[in-house]
Amino acid sequence: MTQRRPLFAANWKMNLRRADAETYADRLLRELPDPMPGEIVLFPPFTLLPALAQRLDRSSIAWGGQDLHPEDAGAHTGDISALHLTDWGASWVLCGHSERRAEHGESDAQIAAKVAQAQRRGLVPLLCVGETAAEREAGRTEAVLRAQLSAALPPAGGPWALAYEPVWAIGTGRTATPDLAQEAHALLRAAVAERLGTGAAGELRILYGGSVKPDNAGELFARPDLDGFLVGGASLDPGSFLDIIRRSVR
Repeated sequence: MTQRRPLFAANWKMNLRRADAETYADRLLRELPDPMPGEIVLFPPFTLLPALAQRLDRSSIAWGGQDLHPEDAGAHTGDISALHLTDWGASWVLCGHSERRAEHGESDAQIAAKVAQAQRRGLVPLLCVGETAAEREAGRTEAVLRAQLSAALPPAGGPWALAYEPVWAIGTGRTATPDLAQEAHALLRAAVAERLGTGAAGELRILYGGSVKPDNAGELFARPDLDGFLVGGASLDPGSFLDIIRRSVR
């Protein structure tokens, strides 16, 4: 059986400021054990990338962008390129987060282009997929997840990770039960196996992202196809994020 290294990602969304980011990074450096119990990635607002790059340089903690444009440069006001991200030492990028899909109308084709660009420029894409409450209630969860995954699936061989984020659980306080989360993760792993083979699917890390908190992290993480978390609101407090990590790998 493949031993996948746990992955814990903090998505700060449009929150925190420079002093917060510096304090946060310093606390992680103080309190995370050595060796770390998994891979840690922070996704700050773009303006905080320089602060994290300064604080976390030469550490084992990685950082990335919350989005990127599919082109290197051009007349795209307000966008950010992969080259901007790598300038500040980013090694990861979120692609297709549900809030980008909903608030900015990102299509599966656009997300696929971003995933491809990330890999071209040496960034690891964390592809996000998930169904809405209406889609789940209509019995369309499997169809939605398969369609989103199929549209943006990277080619075999390139590094990437996948996050299942049930839209109905993000920021609502609702969380998928461990069994529901495992069911969705197993479905996604099987779908990847159909396209890329069982070896690639067995190595792929699939994260859960839907109102993860310290008090539910351990039970969720115990499910066999959950390899870590993409944490939103609970990651804004470094103590809470550390607790999620500790309770998952204890």
